[in-house]
Amino acid sequence: MAAIQYYDVILKPIVTEKSMNAMAEKKYTFQVHTEATKSQIKEAVEKMFEGTKVKRVNTMNLDGKTRRRGMTVGKTAKTKKAIVTLTEDSKEIEIFQGL
Repeated sequence: MAAIQYYDVILKPIVTEKSMNAMAEKKYTFQVHTEATKSQIKEAVEKMFEGTKVKRVNTMNLDGKTRRRGMTVGKTAKTKKAIVTLTEDSKEIEIFQGL
């Protein structure tokens, strides 16, 4: 496994209706590096967003979808999704404010 730094772990936030509703319970959804572990994701969130304390991290490995373009068949890249639950006394994550 490659040496992944904390700033390489979180790729982008996932903004869907379901993830926005989960924010009321302090659950935030991110697309993360495919080789990142739960402890690396926890460390990355706590370092990147000051004042946050992670309670739990749930991860999901998503396989690539099969796509066709005429007769050519290919697959999209595999992805990994993480749902990060913050503690009650933790600060909110600022990038989701105002969406």
